[in-house]
Amino acid sequence: MLPKFQKKLSPLIQVRPYAANDTEAICALILGIQINEFQVPITRQDQPDLDNIPGVYRQGKGNFWVALHENRIVGTIAAIDFGNDLLAMRKMFVHPDFRGKEYGTAQILLDTLLEWCAEKKVKGIFLGTLMKFVAARKFYDRNEFEVITKDDLPPGFPKMPLDDVFYRKVMS
Repeated sequence: MLPKFQKKLSPLIQVRPYAANDTEAICALILGIQINEFQVPITRQDQPDLDNIPGVYRQGKGNFWVALHENRIVGTIAAIDFGNDLLAMRKMFVHPDFRGKEYGTAQILLDTLLEWCAEKKVKGIFLGTLMKFVAARKFYDRNEFEVITKDDLPPGFPKMPLDDVFYRKVMS
């Protein structure tokens, strides 16, 4: 049996919490998608959280997970605890070859986060993204995230400078 929050949810994709030796593969995946696929003007230096995953994400009710295919990191999802039983969802990235229904990587990652939130009694999840991430926004809509304005974000939400669309999901 796999440890809690290390899942084999599909014969093709496994999800487990971040491990210290994951950093370079995570950075390569995320930066590759941001820069090469979406032409987001961002560097690793602009994202110091990537070099301090335990210190940023694995505090309070926060965490960071990776999705693996044959021991290769093909997706990530993270949550920052910003108080009052609220989390900021971050770093939801899936390699282009592992998107869609065949692998279900994004859904497996989100389901892992939602299960974590239920266990930790999280009241709500908030996130920011970019308007140009059309498929991601459709994914959040399908998963019952509600579009909100920047002014509707709770105090303490860790805003990213480039984000221009915001969502929340109230947990029951």
